[in-house]
Amino acid sequence: MDRRALITTGMALTVTGCASTARGIGQDAKVAGEYSRDELAPAVSDFLGVTAESAGAMVERLMRDNGQPTGYIAGEEGAGAVTVGLRYGRGILYMKDRPNTEVFWQGPSIGFDIGGNASRVFTLCYDLMYPDAIFRRFPGVEGSAYLVGGLGVNYQRADGITLAPVRAGVGARLGANVGYLSYSRQRNVVPF
Repeated sequence: MDRRALITTGMALTVTGCASTARGIGQDAKVAGEYSRDELAPAVSDFLGVTAESAGAMVERLMRDNGQPTGYIAGEEGAGAVTVGLRYGRGILYMKDRPNTEVFWQGPSIGFDIGGNASRVFTLCYDLMYPDAIFRRFPGVEGSAYLVGGLGVNYQRADGITLAPVRAGVGARLGANVGYLSYSRQRNVVPF
């Protein structure tokens, strides 16, 4: 009888030990925290210099379409195009419970597009679980029409991650294009 109890107790401790080890591994790969509308609307408003009401409406629409973001990038960029375009930018990636990461992006585009612009960019990141997952190419389609200033949003998707850059810029731009942005740890002159 004592022998059976000893074996049963040993098996129970082994199973408990395996379960706690599995929980320990899971803690290292914890899910990224999400941002709420109340956290993002003031940040978008302050960073882009738009009214809190318009920032709140835009964030609410993006969250209705995509859910709550797991991170965001606040930065600046410059772009220009005459049928073929180039875009360069830099910013800081913010994620809850993760270190802030400096991010650069660059990419080509092609389409019926002419003009140039400089923008402040607030990019909402969806399903981004850790900072290193941002470093890849994100294809997207964009259309813009503004003279002097404008505010716009487009979507970029790759490997289950969705980026929604919100741009507030100055310049003159008209057209539609298709291209990609390549996010990197360092500035690259060549956009490909």
